[in-house]
Formats: sequence, C-alpha cells, structure tokens
Amino acid sequence: MPNMTRLPALPLVVNDPYFSIWCAADLLTDADTSHWAGAVKRLKGVLTIDETPFRFLGLGPEKAMETIALEVTPMSTRCVFRAAGIQLTVRFTSPLLLDDPDVLSTPATFVDVSVKATDTADHTVRFSFTAFNELCFDGDTQPDLLRDGFAVSGMSLAYVGQRRQKLLCHSGDHITIDWGYLYLAGEEGAVEPAREGLCGFFTAALSKGGEQRRTFLLGYDDVASINYFGMPAKAWYARNGKTLPQALGEFYMNRDALLARCDALDQSLTEDALQRGGVDYAEICSAAYRQSVAAHKLIADEQGEMAFFSKENDSNGCIGTVDVSYPSAPLFLKYNPELVRAMCKPILRFAKMPVWPYDFAPHDVGRYPQATGQVYGAGRREAWGGKIRNGDLHPNYYLYPDAADVYELKYQMPVEECGNMLILLCAAAAFDGDFNIAGEDQALLKKWAQYLLQYGEDPGDQLCTDDFAGHLARNVNLSAKAIVGIACYARMLEAQGDAANAGKYHQKAKEMAESWRKRAMADDHTALTFDGQGWSMKYNLAWDRVLKLGLFDQAFYRRELASYLPRVQKYGLPLDSRASYTKSDWILWTASMAEDADSFHALIAPVAKYLRETKSRIPFGDWYDTKTGKYVHFIARSVQGGVFMPLL
Repeated sequence: MPNMTRLPALPLVVNDPYFSIWCAADLLTDADTSHWAGAVKRLKGVLTIDETPFRFLGLGPEKAMETIALEVTPMSTRCVFRAAGIQLTVRFTSPLLLDDPDVLSTPATFVDVSVKATDTADHTVRFSFTAFNELCFDGDTQPDLLRDGFAVSGMSLAYVGQRRQKLLCHSGDHITIDWGYLYLAGEEGAVEPAREGLCGFFTAALSKGGEQRRTFLLGYDDVASINYFGMPAKAWYARNGKTLPQALGEFYMNRDALLARCDALDQSLTEDALQRGGVDYAEICSAAYRQSVAAHKLIADEQGEMAFFSKENDSNGCIGTVDVSYPSAPLFLKYNPELVRAMCKPILRFAKMPVWPYDFAPHDVGRYPQATGQVYGAGRREAWGGKIRNGDLHPNYYLYPDAADVYELKYQMPVEECGNMLILLCAAAAFDGDFNIAGEDQALLKKWAQYLLQYGEDPGDQLCTDDFAGHLARNVNLSAKAIVGIACYARMLEAQGDAANAGKYHQKAKEMAESWRKRAMADDHTALTFDGQGWSMKYNLAWDRVLKLGLFDQAFYRRELASYLPRVQKYGLPLDSRASYTKSDWILWTASMAEDADSFHALIAPVAKYLRETKSRIPFGDWYDTKTGKYVHFIARSVQGGVFMPLL
C-alpha cells in the first residue's frame, strides 16, 4: 500500500481537549473512533455502491473498503479507499492556524469527500457519515437528548445535546464533555438529525471518470469553555457574541481559502522539517502538530485579552500547568509568540492572589476546565468533605486568604516553575520583540529571579517537571534551568532599558554557569546530580543556543552531545541513568543542540521508529520505554509542541 503513514493513533477531529476524536489503529476501518482518553466516540462512514454497503470509517457488519493511501500531515488526515469500481477520498482537516486566533479557537473540523468512478460501468453511490450521540455526554448512560436541524444561508445544520445542560459541571482527567451541543453542517438537504446521532449524506450517479465532491463540517458548541476565576469564559472566537452556527457558516463559505491556508502551512512546515532532519523529523512534526495545539483551549478574559490553557491529558488533569507550557512553547514561538504570553497570563494573575503568598511561581491554576486556583499539592482537609475524586470540583482556592495555608510545600516545584516562567516570557519577547511587562508583573519576575539566585545554583531535595521520577536533591539539569532563567531575566531587563541591573544578573548567570560546568563534569559527561552520580539529558540548556545567551561554548555542547550517543536505545535516549524510559519532547530539545546532521539524526530517528512501531494504541505519547516502545503514561499532551525546538 503506497503513501501510508503509520501512527499508533490517527487524528481525525482534533480541536480542543474535549473535542478530540482519534482512530487508534493503522486503518480507519480497523477500530471504532474514540476520544484521546479511550472512551468510544463513534464516527461511522458507509459508502453504498450499487446497493452494496461498504464501510470506510469505524466498525460494523459492512465489508471494509480497501485502503490504498493514508497520509497524515500537520493539518490533515487524508485516506483513499476503493471498492467495486469506486474510489473514495476522505480528508479530515482541523484548521488550527496559530497565526489566526479566531480560526484556531473555532471548534470545527472539515470533512471533505470525493467519490470517483474508476471502471467502465455506471454506478449509483450513496455516501453516509454519522457522528453518534455519545460525543455530547460523558459516561455510558445516554441522557435525554434534544436534536433538531435547520437551514441557513445555503447550508443545512443539525445538532444534538442534552435536554438538561450542566455547564462546566465537572473537572478531571480521562473525562469527556458532559454539556454543550454537537453540530454537523453541509449543503442544504445533506444533513439531518437521527436517533443515533447526526447524519450527513448524498447520492450520486457516476459513469467512468465521473466524480462528486462534498464538504461537511463537524463542530462543537461548549457554550462555556473555562471557569476562569469565577467567570464562565467563552472560546475566543465567541468573545463578541459570534455563535457556532455563524462560525460554521463562515467556515463553509470560506472553505477554499481556509483549506488553502492549511495546505500552505502543511507545505512550509514539512519543507522546514525535511530540511532540518529528513523524513523522520517531518513525520514527527506531522504527528505532533494538531495534538499539541488541541490540548489547549483559547478564551477571552474579562478585558477581552487572550488566555491560552493547556490540559494535562492522562496526568492529573491540571489546567494551565507551567511545566507543561514550558515544553510546548517551541511550536507556539515559531508561529505566534503571543500565545506563549497567553499561557503565562493566568499564572501571573494567580501568583498575585492572597492564597499564593510564596516567593516562587505556582505550578498550575486549577483542574480542567476549572481555572479556580492551583490544585497541585493542595492539602486534604476534612472540611472539604473527603477525598476529591476525578470529576469532582476542587474548592475555589482563588478566593482563599493567605492564612488558609492550602498548599503542602513538599509537593511544589519552586526552582522549576520560577525558571520556566522567566524563560517563557523572555522567549516570547525575543521572538516577537514585545518586551513590555506590566509593573506588577515586573515585581513578580524580580522575586522569582531572586529565588533562583538564592536556591538555584545547587537545588535542594525538590521536584522538577519530571516529577514522575520523584524528588531529587542537587539536580544538575534543574540547576541549569535556574541559570538560564536568570540570564533570561537579565535579557528582559536590558530590553526594558535597565542596563545596570541587566548587567548584574547576566554576570551572575555567567558565574553560576562556570561554577555549574566545573561541578557537573564527570569524566566525559555531565552528571545527574552534583555529587557526580549518573547522567541526564541537559535539555534545559537548549535555550542558551536558541536565545544566544552565551552561557556555554560550543566545545562544551560538542562533548556533552557526544556522551549521549552511546546511550541511545532502540526507541530513543533515556531521560537519565535511573530508568530506561524517556520523554520524546526532551529528546528533541537535546537533539536541537547537536551541531552536525549525523548526531541530530541519531537522536531523533529512534523517536520516529517509536511512532512507526509502538503497540501502544494512543496518540503521540511523550513518556515511553526506550527498549520496548511501550507507553508508560501521558497521552495526547501539548508537550509535544517541544518537538519543534530544532526549528527554532
């Protein structure tokens, strides 16, 4: 079968953490579609050719069409089928255009269809595409549903949703939306509600070479997207009152222009990736793009400004996690640095609230879709009514006073998050030239830089972003982040005209870097900890190269990168010497520091091999075993935006 992309799961409708539908198989006819977390959310496709039904999407009693081509690009998944003298092409495109927030934030996916006769006979075909009811509720029990349809502006719309709407009624992980309305749109007369869901269809008579094309749009109106510190916030596209039917109408009318823009991004990104790292790197980028973007939700705050929230998929469900934004940033820096600032804004806002009295940065701002105050490390009190389960709401921590003493310090990540925030804000400014920082935020950044000066050079026993590995004292890579963070703070001060203080912080970062280099070296590599034990990827130093901070010379990087190559396993370089598992995002950060193509490819090729061979049927998992290729944890996360670091 030519032109076949093999991924552990195929992205189909990939718009946001809830509206994310995949086929966890090699072919679209090998499995029912599901939410990224595994709950069955069926899309079913049947093409009836001369009264014989053939299945092209999902499972069922019909005979499966033969798949003759399957291609996954950054923006689209295209599949070509054939049966009984007919060729069918179906393309799913989620227009996640990062430079156009209105389009990006509209939860809609194009389903483009072409049916063509390939033999000499005449044929009658009927195309049917069904989106099932379970897309608009959580769990196995179907509630009472409301369904209807109407025509507007030359387009038919059908929708289905629960009769009793409970907006923003839960929070958690491995959980799907339980409110809002599923929509299907198409040309007039081609869409209708049915008992099992929403159906799009058309009938055509075809002779040799004859072809019929149709476009459908699948969308989801969540009505309220995020509880943003007490405000039920709408998606960005709806900030001025635009409805989803209006947005679907605009998409439908502007289809050709939108798809042309998607095709242009596909081409430019693929060309960039091929030039940087060949076919392996291009396939990694194609697997990561839609997933990385769709693990976010973009909303408007009370002032009409963007806030961009990640969700920790298959982790703990946290929203707006700093050490998830950090690895994801390269993708957004490449295409729209303002989105990186939009990731940071909720953290800056929460850090100034009374409940957060600490001199280091927070970890998150809640549990998706409730941005109501950090939940990571929140203590357990009987007054809360017992254990908070998946699906339950946490207390509104943002309302608590500083005396509430909500958080357990042993579960915090002080050096990690201070470094992350300083680096993210500096990188966003460096990529678009906007170094303007509000006065009250400047006070926070200074406090966090001072924290790194005091505690970052040789960190105590604390967590870092790789918290699954547990606490670690004297973490060399964490210290590297602190040094980079201080250098980034100096860069921001310099850009704001404070040359004197910028010079002081930059000099301190240089001194810390020299001390770090001497204390971290162990034979031909840097150690895991400052007592000389083990080894680890020093991925945090990628920013030294990207932002040209001048902390370490090329000889250091050449020696360090050379030490990694003998440690590469079948499916990648392990995270460190403690275990055989790895993080794919950190591998790509590490590879970005290689100065020669051979070393770069030696590091990234096993990641591409993992995508092609893993038996773990999930979207691009970032934490997996380098020897077996088996998923350890984490599914469909935004951190895969980190694989774009080599393009910076």
